[in-house]
Amino acid sequence: MFRWIVAIVFALVSFGAIFWFGARGGWFGAEHGPGTISGKEVLADVIAARMARRSAAGEDDDQILFGDLHVHTTISVDAYQFSLPILGGSGLHPLADACDFARYCSALDFWASTDHAESITPPRWQMVKDAVRACQKVSGSNDNPDMISFIGFEWTQVGRVPQEHFGHKNVIFRDLDDDKVAARAIETQKLGLASPISPLVVTQDFAHRQDYFDYNNFMAATNAVADCDAGIPSDKLPKDCVEAARTPGDLVRKLFDEQRLSPLIIPHGTTWGFYTPAGTTWAKALNSKERPDKFPLIEVYSGHGNSEEYRAWEEVSTASDGKQTCPDATADHLPGCQRAGQIIMERCQKAKIATSECEKRAAQARQNYVDMQAFGHLAAPGAVSADWLDAGQCTDCFLPSFNYRPKTSVQAGLAMSRFDDADGKATRFDWGFIGSSDNHRARPGTGYKQYDRRNNTEATGAPNEDLRKLLIGSIGDANDENPNTQSIALDDIQKLPGLRTVEAERQASFLLTGGLAAVHAKGRSRAQIWDALQRRETYATSGQKTLLWFQAVDNAGAKTPMGSRVAANAAPTFEVRAIGAFKQKPGCPDFAKAGLEESRLAKLCGGECDNPSDERAKITRIEVVKIRPQAKAGEDIASLIQDRFVVHQCEARTDGSCSFTFSDPSYAADKRDALYYVKAIQEAEPMINADPLKCERDASGKCVKVNLCYGDYRSGPSDCTAPAEPRAWSSPIYVDYAESR
Repeated sequence: MFRWIVAIVFALVSFGAIFWFGARGGWFGAEHGPGTISGKEVLADVIAARMARRSAAGEDDDQILFGDLHVHTTISVDAYQFSLPILGGSGLHPLADACDFARYCSALDFWASTDHAESITPPRWQMVKDAVRACQKVSGSNDNPDMISFIGFEWTQVGRVPQEHFGHKNVIFRDLDDDKVAARAIETQKLGLASPISPLVVTQDFAHRQDYFDYNNFMAATNAVADCDAGIPSDKLPKDCVEAARTPGDLVRKLFDEQRLSPLIIPHGTTWGFYTPAGTTWAKALNSKERPDKFPLIEVYSGHGNSEEYRAWEEVSTASDGKQTCPDATADHLPGCQRAGQIIMERCQKAKIATSECEKRAAQARQNYVDMQAFGHLAAPGAVSADWLDAGQCTDCFLPSFNYRPKTSVQAGLAMSRFDDADGKATRFDWGFIGSSDNHRARPGTGYKQYDRRNNTEATGAPNEDLRKLLIGSIGDANDENPNTQSIALDDIQKLPGLRTVEAERQASFLLTGGLAAVHAKGRSRAQIWDALQRRETYATSGQKTLLWFQAVDNAGAKTPMGSRVAANAAPTFEVRAIGAFKQKPGCPDFAKAGLEESRLAKLCGGECDNPSDERAKITRIEVVKIRPQAKAGEDIASLIQDRFVVHQCEARTDGSCSFTFSDPSYAADKRDALYYVKAIQEAEPMINADPLKCERDASGKCVKVNLCYGDYRSGPSDCTAPAEPRAWSSPIYVDYAESR
């Protein structure tokens, strides 16, 4: 009998061990393919009618086309994670979904696949290329296709400290042939979120075990690919290894110099404090070795928020020796580190500890928050999302990204110059502007309607409290029995259980539907769209198909479009015209119903497509921004950025249009370079997460309570909308001061 008991115990232990290691190692999972494209080519008369409605309002012979150059499928590891049941996901979102969504749900003219390179193994890179080619094959004529599809990947660089951080970049290729795109998707570092789903999760959510097994198999296959030899040039490497570039300069060298390609490389998410270290600036990215001239466009707006605006307040103070400390609060900004000190101080006083000791603990909490960078929210153990109030946020920016980093805003980048090159000339960024979605559910162009927050934004979270606790871990609530009056330090982070996703919960209130990239192109072909992107005749929108023209006119009447550079000793005359986007009708148009089966239309589009009416939203005002780039080292950029340099209030017109002309008499007197761009502001409409914190304020205006919209079950089916003013941002016109001869 004893031997039978031992045998049974041994068998159970062996089975448990096999299950444990098999579940973690992906033994029971399978790799998934790109899916099946269901939609057919959109009929030529539908495209012609669409373009006729735009050209009827046009200023010239160019066509305005709309696209999304930042789209993720479940080839990206974070997108795969979001699809899992433990995060309330709705299942896999393959490349075929992105193709059908762009064509029929959002009715785009172009889009790009930009999954994270860190999880694009060589076989998956081949799958990406084949799937994008299949999407393009549906599109018909090379000269007048219904949609252009681009191959790309995202280089997802993150530094733990400002000196190491360059940020994310999308790499997009013009052509589809193997010899015209990179041999491999080039990553920057090993995945930071690459751990497999624990068997504990599998046992607690056993009904969905296959989803977790498949994910673990996906991660095992990702991690199994050997690294490329860093000493071998990119064009000499085998195709079956994982290639890495540690800096933007390395990335440019590998693509442009060694593989002899000419892709677009587009920075994005530059102010997103969820991964950008506090105190980061653009300075090191302007170093010539990082090849700043190879980044002609920047993504101003996405589903992670607006990155345009500069503010003079600091999220952290940095001394000349690099030491970081907590800055004081200002009237318009409460640093996160200050709030950490407040939380510890409040708890300490509630526990009736001596004031002097409480002050020491609060000071330590402030410094711990600073030292912990992206994990700063853990400096006050047990604090929940609502405890942080409006700390760390840009409270007067338009739909800002979470934990805003103003020194890496687009305005800050345009105001900065670097003067250390041998020729003595200033090195500057000359960006054109685009918007895109950064959607992680294979949904390009999600901003056409403000609906279905869980799929059209990145908001995600556990479907019930048990799984939420499993994700977050029990850090300990602050209460009378366990007040947590001591801060936690950087070295103690790894001792905490769970995935420590409390800050991700708070971030869910800041996630939006995506923006769009608009181009003024000579036609709909691949070459014509690419040429418009290259010459920066582009603009960004917050998701709506707003029409925008911006040009400079010299004394001879010659016109120079947005994105261009001119030399002058007196400012040109600038002409602006904008027309509001068509207001949306419910449901989907007939061409979408004819092009996709009803069940697939419902699954992908949620029954709501881009379905324009005949009525346009009104443009209420146009704002001009003037920036004078630094003319010498050390100039304060706050004094060089003139947001709302001119504000033109528009008349209410039935066609939704607004136009005006302006110049700058101060340009000639300044005798220095300047750049100008415009923002066309539409009438307000409900937008998802437009009021992310919903602050309740006291008599002095201080935020004393927030009402967050979570990504998990706690917010229910609400789309969390609030009024906001959609807008479009033109690319700048760069005016170089030239002395008269």
